[in-house]
Amino acid sequence: MERSTLVLSLFFHLIATAIWIGGLFITVILVWPALRRTLEQQPAVYRLLSHLRQKFYAYSNLSLVTLVVTGLFQMTADPYYEGFMTFNNEWSRVMLAKHIAIVCMAVAGLVLQYGVAPALERLSMLLEKNKGDVTEWATLRQREVQLTWGIAILGLVVLGFSAWATAL
Repeated sequence: MERSTLVLSLFFHLIATAIWIGGLFITVILVWPALRRTLEQQPAVYRLLSHLRQKFYAYSNLSLVTLVVTGLFQMTADPYYEGFMTFNNEWSRVMLAKHIAIVCMAVAGLVLQYGVAPALERLSMLLEKNKGDVTEWATLRQREVQLTWGIAILGLVVLGFSAWATAL
């Protein structure tokens, strides 16, 4: 493989990683605590969270596609790569663990994006009209927070496996 192609692939891979995992940590460390302190009981918080969620999903989905394409390209170019479903060396076993963590992140993201978030948005609209159940909203919101933290922690695990594989 040409060096310039590998450099370009690594560049886009790192950008996508920064957007996906960085976005998760900005959300859980900065955005949610600030919203909770300033807007928790305000109806506008529901619209704001929905807007932020929709924007982030677009970027995170594009990042995930970019990561898969560039990651597969880079993996097959690695000298430790021995073939599909071959785990004869430490690098390939670390890569397997990394990919399991990525699949778990993706599944949790799908549950969040297509299950919890739409239900939360519907209930948020009802609450703005004083027709929704606050307890159910709180349960869904807690599930959203748990899933997002889980995805963020798995993101750290993926970064750890990436560092481990690079160090070999």
